[in-house]
Formats: sequence, structure tokens, C-alpha cells
Amino acid sequence: MAVFCAFEELRQRLSIPAGGVFSLTGDRQLIEITDLHYTYDGASSCDIEALRGISCTVDQGEFVAIVGANGSGKTTLARHLNGLLVPTSGSVRIGGLNTRESAALPRIRSLVSMVFQRPEDQIVATTIEDDVAFGPENLGLPRDEIISRVQWALESVGLWSIRQHPPSMLSVGQQQRVAIAGALAMRPGCLVLDEASAMLNPQGRRELIALLERLHADDTTIILITHWMNEAMQAKRLIVLDTGRIAFDGAPRDFFADSSLVTSLGLGHPPLMELGIRLRDLWPNFPVNLMTSEEMVKALLPLLCQAEPHMGGALVGDTSGLGPRLAGPSELEVQNLCYTYLPGTPLAAVALDGVDLRVERYGVMGLIGPTGSGKSTLLQHGAALLQPDSGNVLLRGRNVHDPEFDRRELRGQVGLLFQRSEEQLFEAYVGDDVAFGPRQFGHDRLEIRERVLWAMDIVGLPFEEFKDRFTQGLSGGERRKAALAGVLAIRPDLLLLDEPTAGLDPQARRGILQLFRELTEREGMTLVVATHSMDDVAELANQVGVLDGGRVVGNGPPRDVFSMPGFLAEHGLEAPAVTTLMQQLRSRGAAVPGNVLDVRGALAVLDRARVNT
Repeated sequence: MAVFCAFEELRQRLSIPAGGVFSLTGDRQLIEITDLHYTYDGASSCDIEALRGISCTVDQGEFVAIVGANGSGKTTLARHLNGLLVPTSGSVRIGGLNTRESAALPRIRSLVSMVFQRPEDQIVATTIEDDVAFGPENLGLPRDEIISRVQWALESVGLWSIRQHPPSMLSVGQQQRVAIAGALAMRPGCLVLDEASAMLNPQGRRELIALLERLHADDTTIILITHWMNEAMQAKRLIVLDTGRIAFDGAPRDFFADSSLVTSLGLGHPPLMELGIRLRDLWPNFPVNLMTSEEMVKALLPLLCQAEPHMGGALVGDTSGLGPRLAGPSELEVQNLCYTYLPGTPLAAVALDGVDLRVERYGVMGLIGPTGSGKSTLLQHGAALLQPDSGNVLLRGRNVHDPEFDRRELRGQVGLLFQRSEEQLFEAYVGDDVAFGPRQFGHDRLEIRERVLWAMDIVGLPFEEFKDRFTQGLSGGERRKAALAGVLAIRPDLLLLDEPTAGLDPQARRGILQLFRELTEREGMTLVVATHSMDDVAELANQVGVLDGGRVVGNGPPRDVFSMPGFLAEHGLEAPAVTTLMQQLRSRGAAVPGNVLDVRGALAVLDRARVNT
């Protein structure tokens, strides 16, 4: 698996100078935002005021995380930082240059590089190498310098070995790496990343944060927009937006220690901090601002009983016990499935290599694995959008590629939410887009309205508020919800979901997970969820399939899969944070099991294991 390489080693080996192309010699203030307002034009009654009086400064070399609920203005603010948007009122100055002045924009954009929320929006060339070279070429740099920067940037994100591949053939996670490399190759004074890790596997996210910390140590300014609260905690400063205004600006630890503020802004605590807060029920004086597993282990060990000698020790990655434990009827089954992109060409890429997997009816299958492991390709085969090279895809025992299988019937039974969910939105207005599917099946006007109303309300887009909103005017998280509503309006039996919670704020994520539970328990749907969120899988799935290199390398219940840290690390994955904490406590002798999946389970086992005082 491609991984981010050691930044310092690469920089020295390739003679990349420390620091960005820009440095401040006097005043270290890099960004100055004064009373910034911005309104998106819509229909006459639908103008959207995205920013409402933002004022702040950022010094050269700061590491700032920006968080907030979907639609709070994060992306809009980011696009003001390199002049992609011009304020409706107020001002933005970068290195003293006003973004309203067109003559200053080339200099501003050499100071500030941005990684977009949608990586394909900034990929312009036909090969990875040429795309990363595009920015340095436009700076007019010497050829040797361009080559050096491109190699450093691509090795930093683990893509140097496939530099001649077309970006269009990459997974979204790999495309995110290309976009990051393109920004790095500019050697900017400030790097702005808008949800740049949303489609990366856990190891990729860890390595990205490590890279950002090294850049920060070299005096590069980092501005990280994220919905991963664990990532936000790595920054030195946290800015929280709420409906276009700054609701908090300070240390991450201070923000997350204020539970009422966190909840009121539609966010959530990182799992370990949530556990720390809940532990006050067991130990009233337990500190609530612990941010790392090391801090939690140190605080908890003295409070817990020690295990019997035969119970202690760390868990070992042994996959011999992994295997499906399904007793019910099959909803979806793939048998020896193989698929290759661009077969017979020098760029041939094997995506699926003999995949066998069975999904139980009314259950939830979680698909996990590193970027490019074949998860999206497998889902597209489940919806019969791709023709396999060999093998079978069975829907309730029927081969979906059988000429007698009515494709119209299939489309009514199987719903697919794409990884790039915005690609499923093509009508001008949200209500019309959600209604498109039911219209194709010939439902009457009243039935269509009822389905659209139900689907929009259940995903958190109230019908009356959003039905006349422009689809292209939605935030990234809102677009994902709208696309999901369009799939649900068909009311399929099988729901295939590709990164359904990516780009959602913590509160929206909790709501979507609750929705998925209701769809299985009340609506009788079967779900297959491909995701890089191990917490989502732990909370939702009753079965987990682990893919790597186009093969199923593990398959079993979540407690079995996540109890093997060595196996997970081998495939670029990790257990949920709470599970990892329990395993660390167990390895230090505490009388706790190592397969606890969530905060509620951890509270129960810690209650049983606490020392009587």
C-alpha cells in the first residue's frame, strides 16, 4: 500500500529547502480578515449569506483547524484565502495584499496553496506526474527544480511509483493524495486543506497529520478544515464556525472540555474525550480534558483491578479464527469475482481478484480496506453497473447478469450511493432531484410527493426548507444527504453505500447512523457500507469484510476483526479509538477485554473492573 514517506529524509535526499517559498521578515501576520461577509446569489428569495462578519488573523507558522456543522461556512472561508472568492463586504489580506486587487492574485496564490474538498476539481493533467508539475511550471521554475519538487511531493504521499498513471483511474482517496502532492509541490507559505483526509484510510490520515506537523515545524502555515475531531485536536489553534460566524477561537483542549458548547454547535467529542466525560459517573473527579490514549491509560490504570496472570498481555494479530458467522438467507453474494480496469494495456489494474463475499438479508456489512483496495468497484458490481471479467453476482440467489433478470426490476431493488455522491445530483432543484427516481417508476403525483417528503426529512433536509434550493448551492455534506435522499426515495431492498458519512459533521453523522439502523430494523433493508471510519463500522455492522489488493483478506464479526491490531496495521487500518484504549489497558495488566467497540461498552467493562474504594 502506498504510504506517506518520511518528510525529513525525503527533503534532505532530494535537496528540498526547508520552509516555503515565502517567509515574513518583519511582521509575522500572514492572514488578516476584517468583517468578512459573503452571500451566494440564488433565486430572488434564496440568496444564502454564508459568512456574516468574520474577523481574525493568522500568523506565519500557525497550525489552525477549522471545524463547524455542515453549511457553517468553512469552505467559503477557505476559498477567500487565495482569492477564489471576493468578499461581498469586508476584506481579506494575505501577506498584506488585498484579495480584491486582481494584480495581487498571482502573488497571493503563490503564497497560499489549497487542497479542495473535491480533489477532481483541481486535477487538470492526464498523468499524475504532469498534474503535480502543473503548479511549479506556472511559477516559471527551472526544469531541474520542477522535477525535484514533483518527486519529493509524490514520494511524500506515496504515489511516486505510479506517477505515469492517469488520475481518472485512481480511487477518490488516491486522487486526494494527488491533490495534496500538487499543493506541496508549490512549496507555499500557507497550505489550506479542505477535508483533504475524508477519503483516506486510517493509516493515510495518520501519515497526513504527521506530514502537516513536519511542515508546520518548518514554519509553513497550516489551515486544516476537517470533520474528524481527532484531527482537529492535533492543531495548536481551533476556530469553530456557526452559521457563518466565529463561535470559538482558542485551544482545542479548551473547546472540547466545554460539553455544552460542543453540543450546541452541532459537533461532538473525539471518542476518548467522550469516554472521559462519561467516566465522571464512575469517578466524579476523573479529568475530562484528556485527549490521547496515553493520557487515558495513565489516568485509568490506578483505578482498575489487575488481571489474573493468564488474562494479561496484548492481543496478537491471528486471523485464523476469522470467518463469516451468518445463519440467515443471503441478500447479496459474490462468487470468485474478478475485474480489471483497462485490460490488455500497459495501465491494466486488477481491482478485484477472486472475491468471495456473502451479505446476510436485513444485516449490515461493513467493507473496510486501504484506498484503492477495491471497495467501490465491488459495490458497483453489486449494483450491476460493471460486467465482471469472471465470477458471479447473485441478488437473492439470482444472477444479476442473467439476460432474463429485468434491469428495471433490479434498479428498484438495489440503491447505490456513489463515493462522489454529488455526481448523482443533476436536477437544478433539490426536490426535483430526489423525485427523479420515483418518477421513473411511474408513481402518481401524490405517491412521489410522499416519498420525496419522507426521504428528505429522514436524511435531515427538511422538505419545505430545501425543496427549492439549488443542488449546486449545497455544502458538501448537504449534497451527500440530498443524494442519499434520492436513493432512499426509490425504497430499495438493498442499499449499497460508498463512504456515506464522509463530509458530514459529527451531529449529522450520528443522525445518519441512526437512520441506517432504522432502515434495517423498520424498513427491512439490507446495507453494505464501504467506509474509512472504523467507528461507523463498529457501531453499525454485524459483519465486516476486509479488502486489500482486490482480495478479501478478512471476514468476520466486528469484535473479531477489531481485536487484532497487528492484522489491522498490516492492511493500513486500525481499531476504533476506544478499542485501542482497552487493548492498551489490557496489555498493561488491567482486567478488561480487548474487543470493546464503543463508549457504552467501555463504560460497562470499566465499571466491572474498577477497584472498590
